Amino acid sequence: MKLLVDENLPPRLAHDLDDLFPSSVHVSSLGLERTADALIWEYAKTHEFTFLTKDKDFANLSVAWGAPPKVVLLQMGNCSTGRIIHIMRMNAIRLSDFERDSNRSLLILR
Repeated sequence: MKLLVDENLPPRLAHDLDDLFPSSVHVSSLGLERTADALIWEYAKTHEFTFLTKDKDFANLSVAWGAPPKVVLLQMGNCSTGRIIHIMRMNAIRLSDFERDSNRSLLILR
């Protein structure tokens, strides 16, 4: 699984999680900051990314449009980058199972 990290999350997440999710990138490194959700969705779909976000709009797109791309929605309010990294690492098996499950398009992590 490679992650496309939303602009509402710290850019360093893509780097700090690279050992688990190789080839992950932040939208800002692609010049996609302040880009319409539909265009980011299409980019993630075309380039086979799983989208990591705190934005419920992408969860809604996932339900409406289905995968690809798959969406990982972080529902943990304001927290440190370290906390997000910890949650992602603690859920590595769930994320792997989610990636393999063709029937699921949305995973919510709390």
